[in-house]
Amino acid sequence: MEKRLRSSLQTSAEEFLSSATSLTFKSSKTTIKSVIHSLTPSSNLTSTLPLSLRSSISHSISKFRNLADSTSKASPKTPTAKRVRRSSRNKQDDEASHANDCESERQSTAEKLQVYAHILRLCVFHPENVFSASDFLPSAQELHDNLIFFESDSALLSEIANLCEDWWKGDLSGKETLISQSLPVILSRSLTLKKKLDVHRVYTLRDAFVLFDFEDSSIEDLKHLLIRCVISPLYLKTEDGQKFIAFLFGLSVQLAKEVFAMIKSQIPYGRKSMVEAYGEIIFRAWKAVERSSKEEIENGFLQGLIEDAIYASSGALAASVRRILRVFVSNRTVDGVEKLIFHLTEPVLFRSLQVSNSNVRQNALHLLLDLFPLEDPNATKEVKDTLLEKQFFLLDKLLMDECPDVRVVSVEGSCRILSLFWEIIPSSTITKILTIIFDHMTHDACTEVRLSTVNGVTYMLGNPQSHEVLKVLLPRMGHLILDSTLAVRGAVIDLLLLLKDIRNFHFHKVLSLDILFSTLANDQPLIARKITKLLVPSYFPSKVTEEEACKRCITLIKRSPTAGARFCEFVASEGASFRSIMKLFKGLINLTLSSVKLEEKQIAGLLLAASYLCRNLAQDGTFLAALRKELPSDKLKGLFAVASKAQAQSCVCNMVSAISPGAVGDLFEECLGLITKCSDLSDNVEKQIELRSAHKMIWSCGWFDDMFETLVGLLEKAAYGCHVTFAIQLGKKCNQAAKRRKSISSINTSLGSRYNGKKSYDSAKSSFLEDYAIATGVSWQITDLLQFENSREAILRSRNLENSFIALKVISEASILNSLKIDCMDISPVAAYTSLTLLMSFHDIRVSGNKDPTQVSDIYFFCLFMNFHGFNVTTPNHDTFDTLLDV
Repeated sequence: MEKRLRSSLQTSAEEFLSSATSLTFKSSKTTIKSVIHSLTPSSNLTSTLPLSLRSSISHSISKFRNLADSTSKASPKTPTAKRVRRSSRNKQDDEASHANDCESERQSTAEKLQVYAHILRLCVFHPENVFSASDFLPSAQELHDNLIFFESDSALLSEIANLCEDWWKGDLSGKETLISQSLPVILSRSLTLKKKLDVHRVYTLRDAFVLFDFEDSSIEDLKHLLIRCVISPLYLKTEDGQKFIAFLFGLSVQLAKEVFAMIKSQIPYGRKSMVEAYGEIIFRAWKAVERSSKEEIENGFLQGLIEDAIYASSGALAASVRRILRVFVSNRTVDGVEKLIFHLTEPVLFRSLQVSNSNVRQNALHLLLDLFPLEDPNATKEVKDTLLEKQFFLLDKLLMDECPDVRVVSVEGSCRILSLFWEIIPSSTITKILTIIFDHMTHDACTEVRLSTVNGVTYMLGNPQSHEVLKVLLPRMGHLILDSTLAVRGAVIDLLLLLKDIRNFHFHKVLSLDILFSTLANDQPLIARKITKLLVPSYFPSKVTEEEACKRCITLIKRSPTAGARFCEFVASEGASFRSIMKLFKGLINLTLSSVKLEEKQIAGLLLAASYLCRNLAQDGTFLAALRKELPSDKLKGLFAVASKAQAQSCVCNMVSAISPGAVGDLFEECLGLITKCSDLSDNVEKQIELRSAHKMIWSCGWFDDMFETLVGLLEKAAYGCHVTFAIQLGKKCNQAAKRRKSISSINTSLGSRYNGKKSYDSAKSSFLEDYAIATGVSWQITDLLQFENSREAILRSRNLENSFIALKVISEASILNSLKIDCMDISPVAAYTSLTLLMSFHDIRVSGNKDPTQVSDIYFFCLFMNFHGFNVTTPNHDTFDTLLDV
């Protein structure tokens, strides 16, 4: 290929151009470049190529336009006839074939023009300056002037635009004639392809835009492209794009107004980064433009922004406007900016801070805080001091504003001002502001104000000059640790955590340890974890020996058992090593089993702390074996023996569940005793949690069937009592099972006339009520167990399922029929019976003697009775039965 092109150089320019265009453009680009660059000034082609190239370009353009016209003049679309004659079909086929030939030839001509433009560019920018650029200017102008006809051929369009761009950058003669058509092409390409390189190209050509008359109506298309740049994300996030948009302000006053209008329309909806970019653009423009355009920016745009920031209908809109103004504030040291801010803001700001509309006051306060201190750089010191006093006076006034939203902004803003300007603010002013903050804001009725107060004081601590004063004042806000709002309490702990890292500050002087321990013991996990982080350096430090760290933690547990246990719950998540936690766990177990005399609360705290540590350690397989070794059967029994309270016993159950049933020994009776003491369970959340712990342990030990049999026995005992007391029919199987149990042998007759003597009557009644109370607790447990898949399946497989069903049915009927006669009648048995019946129906489990396999009639019966007696129970029907099962 290259050989053929080189040989054509020896003949004529026409032959060279013909050879170049006979090849595809992509494959010949490199070859053409090599051949052109090999030309020397003595070559014959240097004098003949410019004229031949112009002739070829003119001929190809004329041909391209004619072909384009032929292609566009396609056959008009007419409705299809019912019958098309053969001659008509042939005519249509001929026309389609002709159109295809024209399109193919048009594409071929476009590729030739692309080659010609490439050759022209190589010749003009020859490294040895073999050619004169002026010789090729007519060819370049002809290509440029016909750019509008090449819109459908992007490759050709791009090649010609690149030629014109290089001509401008090379500052060659006639460059002004190659801009009017090429510049919109390059600009449009940057908006379409969205590449940073194209944005950079537009910015480097910015001076060419000065050639356009933006007041002329013919320029509208270009203006639309420029306005699109203002909202283009690529232009806004690149530095060259921002510089180019800023440059537009100096092109025309009318164009600047349109750009301002577009920016203003984007402020309410633009993202933070977008609005900040507009601020940078306007500031660049203000610095760069001439005086007349600068006045337009100041009076026509910035003044309007300040008014919008004050009178905005929403806080979000006001904040977006302030983001633009904040760029000027951050550059207030630039010459003229401080004076500009003062003259634009002063006439409207102070008046707006005192209007009756709280929304305007709040917006104006935000603006004042951004601009503080607002001053006239040309004024005397006395005038500046007077203006500063006025600003502090308004801040004091707004701290006590009647609107909570204004107080929120004022308190946090005042703290920020004190932090930033502490050194230059008079001490009397500081004292006055701090007095209001600590005496009034910390006790404000509005939660947001109290939260802002804590956050503001935290921010103020960033200035070391404030520390001496705050050491005295901070204890006044200690009561906020008991605030009703979680966010406020969390902010107070964050403040204490900050104090922990400040030298010569002691958090326990701000807040007493007793209050801190009480909060740790009783507050929500988020607060407890933060307090743990605060206390770790004191009660489980990593910089002392493990023995010393464990000793300190045990001291904490002895002093405040519940708080110490919560501390152990989160100590692992706050960086304590598992090795040190394992050592602490051993120490807690040994202390609990030792002969040291401990209070019940302390034992409960030690065991609760140990259960938390055990749960964390069990998550690491390397410590699981050590835990099992540390808790053999005799130790577990000893822990159960020491744990006199149900809460402490449930902690032992949790430890057993965590380490698996490898060495639990004969703890079943101890755990069962915890489960069967279940009267008054329905409303006792703490006891419910303890029973769930016992359930979890029994399940992990494989004792579930034995436990369920025991629970069913308690139900049968209560059911027999209901039969005797209320003469409710008892199933044969349930009757026989109940009679076999020795614990109910004392119930022989029903209440009322069957008893001889009041003493016997009272004794029987007391015994029945006790059995019934236990049965309600058992019912709650069954309902709870049915919520979990594993225990639910175990119950449905149990050999005691039928007995439990019949017993619950009897107890439920007694509960419904006597709910108005006896106060202790409870809804728990009905809930358990209903849940069990639905599940048995779903799994098609039938009870002996029950003809209704779904047993929905039983549910229907009980729900009707419950509603009749004042309980709000939804009565299901057969249509909603499947939905109930899903729930």
